[in-house]
Amino acid sequence: MEETIYSVITGSGCYLPEKKVLNSDFSDHIFYNENGQKFEKTNEEIIEKFKLITDIEERRYVSGNLAVSDIAYFAGLEAIVSSKTDKETFDYIIVAHNFGDVRTDTKRSDFVPTIAARVKHKLRIENPDTIAYDLPFGCPGWLQAVIQADYYIKSGDAKKILVIGAETLSRVSDPHDRDSMLYSDGAGAVILEASATGKATGILCHKTRSDTFQHANLLRMGKSYNPTRGGDELFLKMNGRKLYEYALKTVPQLLKESIEKAGLKITDIKKVLIHQANAKMDEAILKRLFELFDLKVIPENLMPMTISWLGNSSVATLPTLYDLLVKDKIAAQTLYRGDVILFASVGAGMNINALLYKMNE
Repeated sequence: MEETIYSVITGSGCYLPEKKVLNSDFSDHIFYNENGQKFEKTNEEIIEKFKLITDIEERRYVSGNLAVSDIAYFAGLEAIVSSKTDKETFDYIIVAHNFGDVRTDTKRSDFVPTIAARVKHKLRIENPDTIAYDLPFGCPGWLQAVIQADYYIKSGDAKKILVIGAETLSRVSDPHDRDSMLYSDGAGAVILEASATGKATGILCHKTRSDTFQHANLLRMGKSYNPTRGGDELFLKMNGRKLYEYALKTVPQLLKESIEKAGLKITDIKKVLIHQANAKMDEAILKRLFELFDLKVIPENLMPMTISWLGNSSVATLPTLYDLLVKDKIAAQTLYRGDVILFASVGAGMNINALLYKMNE
């Protein structure tokens, strides 16, 4: 039987900040709309509607002394230690993020040296052939980094790659914007290794889509909605309604194309791991996907979710979700040998990607 090189996940780790921020902690915030006007609704009403739409009850923030490079290191180290991997054997370290190290005292993005270089330094990896670089690609950044890693491995250029997603959105969110309640901090990592086998395993296929012509500004950086807040600080801004419409129109179709590219049926998918952006949006995407296959009944426990207690940590949601899932830390969710997982993400760009992964049998 002819052997093919596949990219297989051999280790994973994550870092969940200790600080829990409840919805009630936003009760004393003063929220403004994009026109700089205070909302007429009370904060209690705003928070209640937010919970209904997103399913978020709490989120995690890093402590003041930590930045993205720190928590990316923690997640990477856990993946290395738990898998007993020799850290000097990595061909690449790819770190997905969007804002770099944002310190509490400056609130400015720091990218030099790269976050990946800082992680490699913190891991005390001496091997000069371990190439470390960053990948900014919006919320789909970690999954795109995995896709890049798959290309390296399938080409024969690499045998082992550490892929990390880390973000501290709490440092770039506007406290006067209701959307700030979405955002959280966290980091997740996986180790991908080459496996030569005659049986399909690991990464089966992937697809990426980038719509910048009409949708580049659905997520952007802008000034605070508070008109009295001066200075040149920029915060993460989102056109939530149009983003929802875009995601519902485009994501299910890309997922369908990915499943068909792998030569599979929707019923072959055992778990759908989707970027934890908004619970109602994710549920609508899954429903639309099944409708594209002319199916109305969605299997129970198909889509594990962490957004209710971890919030939206951008590039960190998918690797964190995967790590918690494979380590049996999500209630009523179990992965079995041979299960096929559909990874998916959508975010700033606008960018969408999807990846089919088969667990070892």
